[in-house]
Formats: sequence, structure tokens, C-alpha cells
Amino acid sequence: MPLTSSSPSPSAPPLRLPRPLGTDAPATCEVPPFTPVRVHGGRYQLQRLVRHRRRALAAGLAVTAAALVAAGPRTATEPHRTERVRGHPVAEPPRRHGGVDMVTAPVRISDAATVRLLRPGDRVDVIAAEDPSAGGGARVLARGVRVTRVPEPLEGASESGALVVLSVPRSTAARLVGASATARLAVTLC
Repeated sequence: MPLTSSSPSPSAPPLRLPRPLGTDAPATCEVPPFTPVRVHGGRYQLQRLVRHRRRALAAGLAVTAAALVAAGPRTATEPHRTERVRGHPVAEPPRRHGGVDMVTAPVRISDAATVRLLRPGDRVDVIAAEDPSAGGGARVLARGVRVTRVPEPLEGASESGALVVLSVPRSTAARLVGASATARLAVTLC
């Protein structure tokens, strides 16, 4: 059968022609009115975030300070520690004379010029030199004792030596007095 009808069939979609450019957009519509959305506590949360940030920074600084103190050099208040700290060599703690009575002992040193070199607070070793013709030698009587005073020499006493006052343990003072009767005493600076 020939097609004589120009009307489209009821089952076929209608034929649409393209529209001119810019006219195929849908029509605009207005935004319906609505109440604004408000976030409650937003300002408080911002302050809380800043406050926690400060706490975190303070905690970090505290941890850093503690680490620096722990890694720092040891002080004299910790004589029991002998570990290596920041490349310093391990040193023996100073020997303390616990319970030893310290006394001041005046000692006559045979060389007056050596005594003039001493100042209060200096540490010295006291050496007894006995007469070599009698078979004696030199021996150390006291090690690292502190000079407490250096009295002014008396006129004409330079031939017999000079006096120096030392702070020594009581037992060492007895050795110094005994040796000064038989030997000539000398000092060396520590």
C-alpha cells in the first residue's frame, strides 16, 4: 500500500525541529523563600580549637624543655653520676672525706720564694725531702690540700723558710708536724 496520508502514525514520536541557539534552555524560576541555616556554637568551636592549639603548643614546648634538661651537662650537685655527657670525658667524682675532722695546720716550707707564689684557695701537695746523706728520699705527705692563709714573712726569717697555713685532715696534720722536725718540706701546686 502506498502511503497517502501525511500524518504520522500514532505510535511514532512527533518530529521536532531544532531550535535556534540559546532558546533551548529551560525557563528560569525563582528560589523559594526559606529560613537561613545557622550553625549553633560555631564561634565557641573556633575558640575551643584555638585554645586546644595553644595547649598542644605548650605541651610540645614542655616536652622539648624536659628533653634539653635531660640531655644537658651534669652539675656538681650530681657527683654520683659518671656517665658520658655531650662528649665530655668520664671523670671520677671528687673524693670526699666523710666524717673526717679538718684542721688548719701551720707548716714551715723551706723555700720562702715558693710560698710567695701561693694564694688562699690554692691546692698543693706537701713533700718531705730528707737528708740524702742519711739515706732519706722524698715522700709525699699530703695531696691536694687547700691553702687557707699565707702570712706575711717576718724580717730575717727568709733563711728558715716561710709559713703557710693549710686545711688538712687531723691525721695528716700529725704527719706534717712529725716530718717538719726531721725533713725539709716543699710544696707543689696542683
